[in-house]
Amino acid sequence: MLLLERTKYPNTKIEEVKNVEKIISRFGIVRTDKDFEALYFKGVQADYDFNQINKFIVEGNSPLFSDKFSNDVLISQILADKISLKVGDSFQMLFSKDDNSQPSIIKLVVSGIYNSGFDELDSKYVFGDIKQIRRILKWSETQISSLEIHLNDSKTSDKINEYLYLNSPSEYDVTSSKEKYFSIYEWIELFDKNTFAIIFIMIIVASINIISVLVVLILERTNMIGVLKALGASNISIRKFFIYTSSYLIAIGIFLGNLIGLIILYIQNNFKIISLDSKIYYVDSVPVYIDLYQIVMLNVIVFILCVFSILFPSLLVSKVNPKDTIKFN
Repeated sequence: MLLLERTKYPNTKIEEVKNVEKIISRFGIVRTDKDFEALYFKGVQADYDFNQINKFIVEGNSPLFSDKFSNDVLISQILADKISLKVGDSFQMLFSKDDNSQPSIIKLVVSGIYNSGFDELDSKYVFGDIKQIRRILKWSETQISSLEIHLNDSKTSDKINEYLYLNSPSEYDVTSSKEKYFSIYEWIELFDKNTFAIIFIMIIVASINIISVLVVLILERTNMIGVLKALGASNISIRKFFIYTSSYLIAIGIFLGNLIGLIILYIQNNFKIISLDSKIYYVDSVPVYIDLYQIVMLNVIVFILCVFSILFPSLLVSKVNPKDTIKFN
């Protein structure tokens, strides 16, 4: 239990913090006429920011809270499938008491169903009114079980976590989402490593292909090179011609590749045509994130590396001897 003491620990504005939510989580059993399931009731206040959850709602709406207390709850698609619940259905939830007396029973109504794709999270929580739990536990409005801190930028998580840990009373524990869901973040980091490996391999393949194109181009234009040299063209000027031609082909290839890639990403982002098993990958479809800065930087890096890769094969121009290549009809 966390007791808020405003006089002892006054509010301190931290720029990186977006908002702070007061939470009471209580383990209980969801029961219907035919089935039951054990999970946590996550009690939240009326001003709870459901914006991050609303985009995952597949049916219904987020709970509507009243001045007294609300019976509306938001459940996951996993729970709805397990015990056959749909929007508008009612069920009971049982909570044990510390004094081993009869459990407390409350009647709840499904206002919405969400599916975030993270089965590990979806299977654990039901979102409802914090007043329901306070009523059962007989807690005052200043008592909560935890504070949920949302940040403007997740990159500052470690910094804020350390700051809160050092400035919190010793009886309080501070846990970041990265620590709480370590396996998920490990999977994401592994995915990032694979991404860099794939990009590296693709750059190598692209460089080899453009080198092959340039070599073939020089071999096919051997007679032309001989004529140009006979007319007084220098090796450097002829090399520049082939480098410019190859660079033009690289630019066309990058443009078409970006066009096709962005179309595929747009289709995947809107229609989720490539699905995944959420039990293995934590998401139900291939996630799409488009960052124009990263796309531009990647294109620039690929273009520069490909251009540098054709500098060496362009030296073949200097090996061409005009008297051996010019043919007379």
